[in-house]
Amino acid sequence: MDPEISIMLQCPSPKGLVETEVQVELSPAYDRRQLPGGQAWIDAIWEARCRHSPWLFNGSKFRLHSAQLDGGSLTFRLGLTCYKDFLGTNRAGTARHLQQQGQQDFGDSQAYLAEPLGVGAMVHTADDCFIFLRRSLRVGEAPGLIDIPGGHPEPQVVAGDVPEESICSEDLPRQLVVKELFSSILREIRDEVNLPLPTLSQPVLLGIARNQTSAGRASAEFYVRCSLTSEQVKQRYELGGPEAQESTSIIFTKREDVLTLEQTGGMWKELCPSAKGAVRLYNLVQGGG
Repeated sequence: MDPEISIMLQCPSPKGLVETEVQVELSPAYDRRQLPGGQAWIDAIWEARCRHSPWLFNGSKFRLHSAQLDGGSLTFRLGLTCYKDFLGTNRAGTARHLQQQGQQDFGDSQAYLAEPLGVGAMVHTADDCFIFLRRSLRVGEAPGLIDIPGGHPEPQVVAGDVPEESICSEDLPRQLVVKELFSSILREIRDEVNLPLPTLSQPVLLGIARNQTSAGRASAEFYVRCSLTSEQVKQRYELGGPEAQESTSIIFTKREDVLTLEQTGGMWKELCPSAKGAVRLYNLVQGGG
């Protein structure tokens, strides 16, 4: 098994889970634990990264504490975190130490980590292909590797006019948070691949995968149908969307090849961990039908 990824949660039904079958618990109790002296270290890492990449923006993110399946529904337990804390914990050289300390102090290896929840999608075209993107060499994570469309659900979208730095759990209606989990992946597909929203189906949640190269950061992985053929998608992609700078080319892989991607090895070795997790979840949940 590939050590870069692990499956945190797999939806039990091959149909996956739709928006009405998902709920959230949102509480400050699910925020990152504060390690004494840890914030100064995080601030120092952020300042160094900003000097190197002055365009960085410290946006708020949802923090995944845990998730629980109960019959036919799934509950996400979410706190709040930010991109700065992600770079200073999950992506820092001290991440392994933080995991060991979290296990020792709380019985939770992720307790001191930012753990921003990501989203990704296996997008299935009308002619039975899946969409992959070659990441730009200028992106901060996994430059040059092959990925799927994805990003993060945004607390700011739910909070509306509340200033980003002031957002708290009380500002975020739970049902709107669920809506954002599902809507955010459609926005990412639209912006990265330049596909109109009417060409995309409602997302179906396949499960949650962990990226072990980022200390286990979790991503909710979805399945989305597209009514366009791969050639039509390619034409849209080449026109360029709002986030066209994040990738350099588009790749189409037939479904039959996706089903054996992990076993055959070639393209699999070029996938970044987020894509590997989505492919594995697709094959586990829907690969049989």
